[in-house]
Order: sequence, then structure tokens, then C-alpha cells
Amino acid sequence: MPEVKSTEHPATPRPWLVLAILCIGFFMALLDGSIVNVAVPTLIHSLNASYDEVLWVIDGYLLVFSVPLITTGRLGDVVGRRRLYVLGVITFTVASASCGLADSPTQLLIARLAQGLGGALLFPQVISAIVTIFPPGLRGRAFGLFGAIVGFAPIVGPVVGGVVLTHLGWRWIFFVNVPVGIVTVVLALTFVPPLRTGRAQRLDLVGVVLATAGLGGVVFGLIEGERYGWGRVVGPISIASVIVTGVALLVVFVLWQHRQRGEALMPLALFRGRDFAVGNAVGFVFQLGMIGIMFVLVLYLQMARGYSALETGLVVLPNAVLTAVGSAGAGRLSDRFGGGLVLMAGLVSLAVGLLVLVVMVGPTSGVGSLLPGLLIIGVASGATFAPLQQATMHGVDPRLAGAASGVSSTIRQVGGVLGTAVLGVLLSASLSSALRGEAEKRAGQLPENLRDQFVEASAAAARHYSPPSPPGDLNPATASLYERVAGEAFSAGFVNAMRSTLVACAVVLVVAALFCFLFSSHQKPTAVSAPGSRPEPASRD
Repeated sequence: MPEVKSTEHPATPRPWLVLAILCIGFFMALLDGSIVNVAVPTLIHSLNASYDEVLWVIDGYLLVFSVPLITTGRLGDVVGRRRLYVLGVITFTVASASCGLADSPTQLLIARLAQGLGGALLFPQVISAIVTIFPPGLRGRAFGLFGAIVGFAPIVGPVVGGVVLTHLGWRWIFFVNVPVGIVTVVLALTFVPPLRTGRAQRLDLVGVVLATAGLGGVVFGLIEGERYGWGRVVGPISIASVIVTGVALLVVFVLWQHRQRGEALMPLALFRGRDFAVGNAVGFVFQLGMIGIMFVLVLYLQMARGYSALETGLVVLPNAVLTAVGSAGAGRLSDRFGGGLVLMAGLVSLAVGLLVLVVMVGPTSGVGSLLPGLLIIGVASGATFAPLQQATMHGVDPRLAGAASGVSSTIRQVGGVLGTAVLGVLLSASLSSALRGEAEKRAGQLPENLRDQFVEASAAAARHYSPPSPPGDLNPATASLYERVAGEAFSAGFVNAMRSTLVACAVVLVVAALFCFLFSSHQKPTAVSAPGSRPEPASRD
């Protein structure tokens, strides 16, 4: 692989061009993960799909993207990072074309699963390439660009999706990836150098099976748990048994890795590095708390305030821009002061931004009430992504960068999936109680024969995050009154539930900030190699 010679000089003549090319595919995959969300109603109508089928189109992508990351990260070390990146972009591009041509929910689901696999192939190669081609003194800035995309793509996705749906139709949500993917492959083959160690390596196939099966069980259980009521999936198989089996297989996987003396899929030596171990703990807790912020805000804007998906995207767009700007600045600060200190400041600021939202947002609040909190959250988010990557990868042997990237990405993905599951349970429980209370306060405005039914229907509305519809046998005046009272009760109840949920997220982020004290006292950017190892020459892909 390219040799890292100093903290001033990169290992390839045009590292920023290389990183920009790699980030194109990365951005495409992240954008497509969120852009489909706005097309759910359209897909149901156009493909005659059920709501569950469309949910699987979304969840299946996340499942297939999350589970193989340890394997695909290590594969980058074994077969070459450029080679695997290009394969990932090609897979994603072909799958995108297949999505756009799909004529049934089943065809769309299969194509989306292939998209997820393509994303999983290319994603870890970006992080490992940064460790490989940038010396420690420049990695903060490189991770700053990476962090800008991580924060920007998921938020801008609904905006792009809304525009494409309005003017071109749902198929172009996928077709637009095709020319981008083709150009990216050409650029990668032309300008990205081969990034592969010169020595032969093998892939731990037993480890691949154990890690894939274990992560598959855990991630599937967490993603699908709420849909199955955390009960039975089919026959004697329950969500709990799937998760427990997944955890057991992961324990066996770790024990197997401990026995490997050669090319382990997840070299446990990585965790002997203090910063890598602490960084993964921080990343897991960070995702646990961070994942709920936009989820709750989007529900508030669309369900409680009646904004469209496009309007919601435009409201949070300044947040995404500030995240991108903040990430670039945080990357430079990380190069100067070390990622741990900058990360801690970012996490604390995120918690402050959430508390500002809790104080200022009400049932009838406009965009102006959201902006102060969103601005703080935007800048703070930018101060977390890049420093977290830099602090975690500090001191990692570049030859193990792919494995390290895959492991850290997987841990954060599982943290995010777990956070989504916990958040859903917490928000639903809080919302059910809050809606019942708000409905009881307002039930007196309705005819007496509707009051009890109204209270029960409002409490049950927590399951689908929308106010209850009026009974079908009401006259227009009474139906209009019912809709107004139900809307008021839902908005007030949702805000109460949202406040408690955001406070919980803030507490989790503060815990993540406290973990930052465990990083090395000063992560001075210096070139670090494995003890006794010598840099190895690059080999052709």
C-alpha cells in the first residue's frame, strides 16, 4: 500500500482528488438510503404494494447494508480497496437501474437488497482509504469532508426526493444514480491508486459466516421488532429468540477470532489500542442518542404541524449545511488539538441544542422557534462526525485499516438500529400516555356519545403517529369539530412526548461525552505503525 512517510506529506500525489472521487459513491449510497422514504405513498399506489411491502423496501436496504460491513471492510484489506470500491459502485448502479425498472414490489425489494450490498461494499473503503493515503497530520481535514457527507446526505435526501417525485416520477429516484455511478467508476479506475498490501492474505470464511449470521439476527430483530409487536415472527420463532441467537453467534464469533493466529476477520489486536476501543464505545453510544433527533423532528413537522416531506426537508436543510461547514472546521481543529477534545465539545453542544428545542418548541410553534436549536445542532453535528472517526482510527496500522473501518462502522450501525428501536418504544409509550391525557382535557368539546371513543382512539393513535380520523357516520359539522379537536390533542400530546424523548437523547449524548475522557490525553498527529512492522509496497489491483 502507499507508504505514510510523515505527518506533512500524503502517500499519493493527489489525495484530495482521490478522496473526492471516493466520496461521490459514498454520497450516492447515503442519499439513496433516505431519499426513498418520501416515495412511500407513491410506491404503494404505483406498484399496488402494501404498506408492509414498502417498509421492507426501506428496511431491507438498511439490513443488507449494515450486516456485511465487517466482512467488506476486511475484504478491502485482502483484495484491494479500489477494487472493492469499484465493485460496490457497479453493484449499486446496476441495482439502481433495476429498481427504476421494477414492475412489482418483489422486484423492487430484490433490487433494493442489491443496492444495500453495493453500499456495504464501498462504504468501509472510504474510511480505510483515508487512513491509508493521508498522513496523521492531515486526517482530521480528510475526515471533515467525510463527516460533511455523513451529516448532509440523509437530510438533503427528502428534499431531492420531493423535487424528483414532483417533476420526474418515482423511477427517477433510482435512475439518477446510473450516470453518477458510471462516471464514478471511470474516475476511480483513472485516478484512484491501487490500495492493497503486497503480501498475500486470506479471508476467514468461518468468521464471515458467524459474523453475518449473528449480526443478521440482531439487526433483523431490532429493525422488525416493533412491526411484530416484539412477539412471534412465525411458528415458534420470536423476535426475542432471533436477537438472542444473533448475540450468541456473535459471542462464538469473538471466541473464534481469539483463536485465529493468522488473518482474522476482526483482529482483536485492534481493541488493544486504547483509542480504537474507546472510540467504538463512544460511537455506539453517540449513535444511540443521535439517531433520534431527526426522526422525532421529522415526525413533529409532518404529523403534528402538517408539513409535507419537501417542506420538512427545506426546514432542516440549513441544519445540514451547517453540519457540512462545521465538519470541515472540526476536521482542522482535530488535526491541531486531537479528535477527542473536539468530539467532547461537539457532543456537549448537541445536548445543549436538544435542550433548546425542548424549551422553545410548542404545539403551534413555527419554524422560527425551531431555528435556534437546529442551528446549534447543525454546527455541533459537524463537530462530531470527523473527530469521532479521527479519534477512533488514531494509531491503527494502515494495513488493518479496512478491518478497523468495517468494525467501527458496524458498531455504529448497530448502535443506530438499537437507538431507533428504543426510541420507537419510548416515543410510543410516552405518546400514548400524553395523547390520552390531552384527549381527556378536550373531550368535553365533543358530543357526549363520542367522548369515550375519542379518548381511546387518541391513545391508540400513538401506534401510527397521526391523529385519529372521525367516525364515518358523523355529519359534516361534527366531523370537522372532531378533526380539529383531535388535531389539537395530537399536537399537544406529541410535543409533550417529544420533549421527554429529546431529553433522553441529550442525556445519552452527555454520557458519550464523558466517555471521551478515556481517550489518550493528547492525540498528537504522528505516523504510527504496528510494532516491528515495515511499510509494504503497493501492488496492482
